[in-house]
Amino acid sequence: MAVLQKIDNPYGMIQTVEHGESFSIYRSQDSTGDCEITVYPVFSGIELVYYDVHMQSCDINLAKGREMLIITHCQEGRIEFEYKNGEYLYLASGDLSIQKNTENIRHRYCPLSHYHGVSVAIDMNRVPRCFSCILDDVFVSPEELEMKFCSEKPYSIMRENISIEHIFSELYSVPENIRKGYHKVKVLELLLFLSGLDYKGESEERRYFSRSQVTAAKEAKKYLLAHLDEHITITELADMLGISSTSLKICFKGVYGDTINGYITNCKMQKAASLLKNTDKSVLEIAGIVGYNNGSKFAGAFRRVMNKSPNEYRKSLV
Repeated sequence: MAVLQKIDNPYGMIQTVEHGESFSIYRSQDSTGDCEITVYPVFSGIELVYYDVHMQSCDINLAKGREMLIITHCQEGRIEFEYKNGEYLYLASGDLSIQKNTENIRHRYCPLSHYHGVSVAIDMNRVPRCFSCILDDVFVSPEELEMKFCSEKPYSIMRENISIEHIFSELYSVPENIRKGYHKVKVLELLLFLSGLDYKGESEERRYFSRSQVTAAKEAKKYLLAHLDEHITITELADMLGISSTSLKICFKGVYGDTINGYITNCKMQKAASLLKNTDKSVLEIAGIVGYNNGSKFAGAFRRVMNKSPNEYRKSLV
């Protein structure tokens, strides 16, 4: 039977903990939303950590005070890791990161207020030196994995590929009656895969950004959301922020995973959908509220995002 208790924030932002026979659930909420993190012990020194985050800040550090190697897969959404050296690392859907010593991380943030993922958390002081003692012919050393992926920087990242997706996709839908054994099999499969991987270093697509670049992207987003009724060009936005248009476009997509125009159009259509649902305003009125003075252009943009015309969307809610 699970036991729910309130705790005094030992990890920074956790508000409640639920302990079951073979799991722990950590929950938190603030003005931007909520999150739930479920932890399953797998082997001595190894845990599987599932993240269901619908808030902006995600500063829950379950590895606090421990020497860790963390293997993280992003299933949905996007997550930002701000490092103390001023670099920012981003994971998008399908990406995999391997990070050591999470004390190097200053802040965790969800740019889209949406992140689903799973981490394999390895306590380097408690994990077996080699897994052949658990399963014959599995010659995997956590220390060698750390040297392989984190010798030059405290983190490595791999883009989505079929092999990674195969391993992790099955971890997101494990039947409860086989969960304990299945977790063991999948963790060993992942570690064996990484051990045999011919890793060439970070991908060509840049995932690391400086603090000034990230700040510019976030300021751009903040300004755009405050002026949804206006048409603002990228050049105008870049001039206001004192950055080149090219740099702004690159770092904005790096932080939010979408182009500036794509992101703001989606935000405008989400606001329009809310107005169609919750008010009696006409389609033309709503078009003006989200910065369109042409009803046809608004309807076309709405259909591209919502797969329905504004009128069809409103009728579907009845």
